[in-house]
Amino acid sequence: MSALVSAIGYREDEPLVAGIRRRGAPPLLLAQGLTFTGEPMTATTLVYAASLSKQMTAACAALLVRDGVLDMESPLSPWLPELPAWAGAVRLRHLVHHTAALPTDAEVDALIAGDADRTTAGVIRALTRFPALDRRPGAGYLYSNAGYVCLAAVVERAADMPLPAFARRHLFAPPAMADTRYWAGPGPMPPGAAPLARPRPAPLSLGDGGVWTTLGDLLRWGQALNADTFGVSELMQTPGRLDDGTPIDYAWGAGVRSHAGYRVYRHGGGWPGLRALHARVPALDLSVAVVATDDRTERRVPLLNGLLDVARDLASHSGGLRRRTGEPR
Repeated sequence: MSALVSAIGYREDEPLVAGIRRRGAPPLLLAQGLTFTGEPMTATTLVYAASLSKQMTAACAALLVRDGVLDMESPLSPWLPELPAWAGAVRLRHLVHHTAALPTDAEVDALIAGDADRTTAGVIRALTRFPALDRRPGAGYLYSNAGYVCLAAVVERAADMPLPAFARRHLFAPPAMADTRYWAGPGPMPPGAAPLARPRPAPLSLGDGGVWTTLGDLLRWGQALNADTFGVSELMQTPGRLDDGTPIDYAWGAGVRSHAGYRVYRHGGGWPGLRALHARVPALDLSVAVVATDDRTERRVPLLNGLLDVARDLASHSGGLRRRTGEPR
C-alpha cells in the first residue's frame, strides 16, 4: 500500500489514511502525515466525510421506507411546506437520485452570505427564493447537494427526531461506528476532530454532508452494507431511473460502477483541502476508503482503483475470490 500511495504521487508527509477491509480478514491500513494541529493521522482520526454523508442520509431514508413511514413516490411539498409550489412536482425519489431539477449548487450558494457557514436552514431558505424550477423534475440527472439537504429534513420530520440522534441510534450503533456522527455546529467541527484547511465558513448543513467519521468506521460502514445489517442494502443498491424509465448510474447515495468485472458502489467527498472516497464490492465482501485532509487534486481516484486491485489480488491468493452468479463481467 505504501508503494501504491507513493506511485500515485503522494509524498510521505501528506496527511492521508487509506484502508481495505474484507470479511474474515484483518483490515489493511495505511496512515501518514500530520493533521493541521500537528497530530499524527491514524485510522481513528476524526475527519470530515463531506459528500460520503449522502449514502448515510439515503440509508436513513431507506430505513423509514422499510418501516412504512416514508413513500418515495410522495411529493416533497407536504414535508417541506415552506418551499414554493414547485415542491409539489418533486418526488422524494427524485431527491435520492439527483433528478429533482433543483437549482444548481452555484445558484444556491450565491444566496448564502459569502462568509456565512453552510447550514441546513440557510440552504432551505435559499431554495424558497426560487419561484419556479428551470427544468422538469424527473427528466434528467443533475447532482444536487440541496436535494440531499431536503431529504435529510424530510427524514427528521418523518422520524420526529433530529437526524444526528436518528442516525446514531439506527445507523451508527449497530455496526459499532462509535466515532461517527452528524455535526451541525455551532463550532466548525466536533471536539477532537482533525481541522479542515479552512474551518470557516464551516460545512454545517446535514444530508449533503455533515458526517464526521474515522477511516475505521468508514470500513465498518461498507461491511455493514455488504452484510445487509440494516435490511435495506438491496434497496440502496437499486439504480435510479428518470420518469421515462431511462436508467441512471446512481443508486441511493452511491454511484454504480464496475471494476475488474465486479459491481462497485462508490462515492466521493470534497471540501476545500479535503478529498475522500469510499467504495464497496459486495461480491468480495470488500470495503475500501481513502481520506486526505490536505489535498486539492483527484489523486484519490487512481489510489482507490489501485486499492481495489490490491484487495482483489489478495482475495485471489487467499482462495477467497469467487464470482457470484449475476455479477457483471
